[in-house]
Amino acid sequence: MSEVQMNITTAVVVGDELNALGIVRSLGMAGVPVIKVVTDLGALSACSRYGRKVLVEKTEGEALVKTLIKLANQFPEKPVLFVTEEKTVRTISENRDQLLACYRFRLPAHDRLMALMHKQGFQELAEATDAPIPAVVQLQSTADLPKLVKLTYPCVLKPSAKDYAYGARFAKAYVVQSADEAAKRYSEIAPVCADLVVQQWIDGGDDDIYFCLQYIGDRGVVASFTGRKLRSWPPRIGGTASCTAAWEVADELAALTSRFFAETGFTGMGSMEFKRDRRDGRFYMIEPTVARTDFQEEVATLNGVNIPLAAYYFETGLPVQPISRPVRDKAWREPLIDRWSQEQQPDSTPRGLLDLTVVDAYFRVSDPMPWVQWMRERIGMRWQAIRTHLAGSSAQ
Repeated sequence: MSEVQMNITTAVVVGDELNALGIVRSLGMAGVPVIKVVTDLGALSACSRYGRKVLVEKTEGEALVKTLIKLANQFPEKPVLFVTEEKTVRTISENRDQLLACYRFRLPAHDRLMALMHKQGFQELAEATDAPIPAVVQLQSTADLPKLVKLTYPCVLKPSAKDYAYGARFAKAYVVQSADEAAKRYSEIAPVCADLVVQQWIDGGDDDIYFCLQYIGDRGVVASFTGRKLRSWPPRIGGTASCTAAWEVADELAALTSRFFAETGFTGMGSMEFKRDRRDGRFYMIEPTVARTDFQEEVATLNGVNIPLAAYYFETGLPVQPISRPVRDKAWREPLIDRWSQEQQPDSTPRGLLDLTVVDAYFRVSDPMPWVQWMRERIGMRWQAIRTHLAGSSAQ
């Protein structure tokens, strides 16, 4: 029996989707007892064979806090808490005193956390620590539009912080070629989300986007993994569609990330996204993910750096296991959006793709039900689209 199996401490993972599924698998396959707090018993993470499910109305707010406290009271030792969604982070931070009494987790001071979660707040912290970061202008009203002329274009326009109303109507980000185009785009978005930033564009493709995933304890970095994207969706400005390890720049990016987090007083689960400028070869910080796991966190586990497990070991007082790099590096791929990205860039093949073992984000022989559930959802959506089309045709 392994040390983890002998340890009775439970891990509680909050979240429904692919991010949470990766964390459940990373912990469950190592023998950690897992509880999955979900809003839907058919959610991807809930379908995993690892752990048991607990239903909650929302993964934020009072309902979540009450559920977590009630759940923790079932265990003789404080569970280790893992958060996978940004909206959950705010709730956990605002209720940290209650929750730290019954869970193990690590956060910076609330004000510092909120600053790191806001793009302008991050910008100010990065500038104060002399971190390499592109220029940014914050727009909060039309009165700020004259600031746009200070930037050199093209630039990227995006929300200052996670905004679910924005996400329901607009793309993750927009590339704008001039101050006038940025102002026009702002006028379209402002009625829904008025707090936006316009950031200097860093020249490069999807495979020039890198990230450093870390867990930071009270004495510094516990675990670190550096990777790079293969494809994004939407291309160049979107989230991760596929990614792999980037061992060749791990020392440089880990040092930049850990230095920034140390100087800003950050501890816990976090990551930093970088982009390498093809013009000068320099890395620039784009944005952090703080107090939660990243969407593609499982790519680290696939390449021998199980960060959730390292966090669990650290918080329960067990020795963190050494890196076990695979013989052949692995790529993590969300198949649908990766295909969309590939279709929009048919003449672009990510660097090193042919030398990688590609792992589907949903399918595992040892844990097939999340993939089955995902396929059911895809088939259901396609069938509904066909029915809607047929109904429209017959009405004509």
